[in-house]
Amino acid sequence: MRTSKTKRIMGYLFAILATALLAGCQVGGGQAEHEESEGYLYQIYYLNSSGTGLVTADYWTETTEDDALIYELMHEFQNVPKEMESQLALPEKVEYQGYRLEQSILYLYFDSNYANMEAGREILCREALARTLMQLPFVEHLMIYTGEQPLMDQNGNPVGMFSDTDFISSITDVNDYEKRTIVLYFTNEDGTVLLPEEREIIHNINTSMERLAVTELLKGPNEAGHYSVLPSDVKILSVSVNDTICYLNFDESFLKTSLDVKPEVSVYALVNTISELSSANKIQITINGATDAVFRETLPLNTIFERNLDLIGGMED
Repeated sequence: MRTSKTKRIMGYLFAILATALLAGCQVGGGQAEHEESEGYLYQIYYLNSSGTGLVTADYWTETTEDDALIYELMHEFQNVPKEMESQLALPEKVEYQGYRLEQSILYLYFDSNYANMEAGREILCREALARTLMQLPFVEHLMIYTGEQPLMDQNGNPVGMFSDTDFISSITDVNDYEKRTIVLYFTNEDGTVLLPEEREIIHNINTSMERLAVTELLKGPNEAGHYSVLPSDVKILSVSVNDTICYLNFDESFLKTSLDVKPEVSVYALVNTISELSSANKIQITINGATDAVFRETLPLNTIFERNLDLIGGMED
């Protein structure tokens, strides 16, 4: 463990030296200095959009004081950058209550909801915490308390102290692709019911499945007797998932359509399509980030939508 820690410290010192050298250099061709080169670089770990592995975001800081660094990294850990289509490793319903640093052991305190996490999610969360916080050269081990009690594993045994080396890497490669079948919901010729349609796609595993599903929905159906529920030129501004709620943010073109489809059919085509994925079962639709819009002047969007099975019709011949 000491050898591993020494390597981390040497890497940390090298990063400081490299940062100092970068700060003193200018980019050629008359370009300005890269502003983010000032300070120290850390990686903050999150769940990928499918919840199957970890992804990272760069975080630059000029902070060097121990307590301030822990505070900053934990703050970033609990906030996914807006430009990332990722999930928090720590569910929003879990309350982070603070930490205690004793010698080289960092004790993290959460409320009792932490212990109620699904086992696979908890292990990924623990790994994300370890990989984020053990970049700090003064931390050698972590230990988690939940509801003022040491964390227990699914067999009722104490997890105890752990480090980043205790985990087989679950960081996904940007070049990893997989084939997957998804279910999209379109409508009949009258625009009155929902019709499911399976579609096989090949995608990068770091791509947001929610965004991908909506993109495929906007392309329109492949099967005869199925009709589009939304115009193909609707612009997706952002898609994110937090604690099983999918937030879909569109531009104002979402509100304008000449398609002869009942408003609730268009909206629940989206809702049911997203609900077929395992990551979210509730959907919030916003227009340019606002929730006060009314779809087709009849259906308010200021609510959290859930799957509607009543609108699903039989398959057309």
